[in-house]
Amino acid sequence: MRFVLMTRRLNWGEDRVMYYDAKGRLCSLLASWTNVPEEDLFAQASAGRSSFRTDDLLRLCALIGELQEQRNVK
Repeated sequence: MRFVLMTRRLNWGEDRVMYYDAKGRLCSLLASWTNVPEEDLFAQASAGRSSFRTDDLLRLCALIGELQEQRNVK
């Protein structure tokens, strides 16, 4: 069976997807019961407040540190 996903949210402490059934009623299912891709934990935690992922920022910090070391060695 296929449904059009309306939204995904945390309801009753569960990751759920919402859809309208054939009678137009809003229904929900556990997201784990569907083939909806797993939500990125960073995107979920940041709720759109950050443009960058933590892993990427940590790699950037390491790269900046390496470049600073190279500059100081010369």
